[in-house]
Amino acid sequence: MPILLSGETRVVVQGITGGAGKFHTGLMRQYGTQVVAGVTPGKGGSLAEGVPVFDTVLQAREATGANASIVFVPARFAADSVIEAADAGMDLVVCITEGIPALDMARVKNLLAGKKTVLVGPNTPGLIAPGLRCKLGIMPDMVFSPGRIGVISRSGTLTYEAVDQLTRLGLGQSTCIGIGGDPVVGMAFLELLERFEADSETDGVLLIGEIGGNQEERAARFIAEKMTKPVAAFIAGKTAPPGRRMGHAGAIISGGKGTAADKVAALSAAGIVVAPTPADIGVAMKKALEGRRQ
Repeated sequence: MPILLSGETRVVVQGITGGAGKFHTGLMRQYGTQVVAGVTPGKGGSLAEGVPVFDTVLQAREATGANASIVFVPARFAADSVIEAADAGMDLVVCITEGIPALDMARVKNLLAGKKTVLVGPNTPGLIAPGLRCKLGIMPDMVFSPGRIGVISRSGTLTYEAVDQLTRLGLGQSTCIGIGGDPVVGMAFLELLERFEADSETDGVLLIGEIGGNQEERAARFIAEKMTKPVAAFIAGKTAPPGRRMGHAGAIISGGKGTAADKVAALSAAGIVVAPTPADIGVAMKKALEGRRQ
């Protein structure tokens, strides 16, 4: 079963009448995603992209049986939208919105503790299961292909580049997940590695990290101690100067920690094939599957 998604995934789009929400609802439906409802307060009873719109997520869930939500809501309202979806009983919430204050996300993380809802994002391109023809996100689905490689990434654009390389090498994907580039996110590398390790439809995992934080180092320890499946990786931000944010809000080297060199060293020590450049990501995954080490 693809990670977090299934043939029963029924999606509600929060912010469906906004520009991004409406546009990507159309693309998700074209790909095959079961988008069954939208939510925009005050516009209940209308239609958007042929989808019924409700005033609240709870109304949408009760009327349609939706079990997943994707958030295209402005940053100042996005945290409350995630909480609303969790309170309505959604199994999965994907938050595309960027620019949400870290303090707001810390509040969300605290409120989600103990709930069944899992959060992907914020500031994420979403996730996709090519074999299911199901995506909750904004990624260009034409580069993805069905297969048995799991992908977890902190970078949206690097995900597309890496997946294109995998597809060209004949390495299709089981599930691809962008965890988001903010300092405080929902699901991180560790939780998803655990799921991919247990997934019978995944033979290997590609991990795309970047400078800042310690997610990659924690992932390396888990891979060394618990993973039986081959893992390849790439770390972005090798040329970033300390103390300066590069791209993502979470991509900042602080106190001399979280550098690309630290992360590459930790991953390599765990027996992970680390691609030296973005152009080598697909080849690194192929080497990992073949059991070779750089």
